[in-house]
Amino acid sequence: MGVLEKIVETGNYSFIDGEGVTWQEAVRLSTLPMIKSGTVSEDYYKQIVACIEKYGPYVVFEHNIAMPHTQENATGALKTGIGFMASKKLIDFGVDEDGEKKEANVFFTLSSTNPDEHLDNISQLTEIFLNEPLIDALAKATSPEDILEAAKKYPCEE
Repeated sequence: MGVLEKIVETGNYSFIDGEGVTWQEAVRLSTLPMIKSGTVSEDYYKQIVACIEKYGPYVVFEHNIAMPHTQENATGALKTGIGFMASKKLIDFGVDEDGEKKEANVFFTLSSTNPDEHLDNISQLTEIFLNEPLIDALAKATSPEDILEAAKKYPCEE
């Protein structure tokens, strides 16, 4: 089972409009399904926000992808897992050290308590991030069925 299928199976997904949402609120919203499933505690998003405030928008990659995370076994990380959130509007994370604007509308929020599972998740996410048609489809997702359909239509190398 791939990462996207696991996300749907665990219920660790959400969809937002994103209008007027700050990056801090987006990070919080991206953790809500993970809180509900017992993957992280309510304090986990605060750890992520603190890291972004300290190090800048390191969680935002090309193709408007954000991967909110913090260190392994961070306060509030209860299980290793991944959450998914799609936002109709781009969320502004500010600028990086090079002055480049960082925005995201596809979020993969990570939690890690097991290094081997975490590395496997990162490896699978790398394949997803390199699959532009899949990322484009996920950015438009509004339901778990859309996630599964995108995964089937634009499969990653296993």
